[in-house]
Parts: sequence; structure tokens; C-alpha cells
Amino acid sequence: MADWGPVFVAVMLFILLTPGLLIQIPGHTKVVEFGNFQTSGVSILVHSVIYFALMCIFLLAVGIHMYLG
Repeated sequence: MADWGPVFVAVMLFILLTPGLLIQIPGHTKVVEFGNFQTSGVSILVHSVIYFALMCIFLLAVGIHMYLG
């Protein structure tokens, strides 16, 4: 039986934290912009750090596991 928890968490966080899709931190004109479909290098760096931190929390500290089949 395969553990699908890390895959599910990674895909969901990737969708939610794609810079410019739902939210962009920092934005071009404001600190936080919503749904502008634009990005910058700083925004990519910030979203990558947030992604890494949330992955560590969900997979190591919380220990999410999903077994299908």
C-alpha cells in the first residue's frame, strides 16, 4: 500500500501557493495582491519559502498519511 499523503499535500500546496494565481506576496503595488496572474522573482522566493515551511509542518510535524486501495 502506497502512502499518498505527501503527494496530496504537495499538489494542494503547489496549486494554492502558485505566485499570482490566488495570492501574490509581495505584489507589484501592494504587499498582498489577489488574482493578478503576474509574478516577480521576489514573489517566487517568498512563495518557495512558505511552501517549504508548510511541507515540513504537514509532513514531519503533523505526519499526514493517506493509504488508498
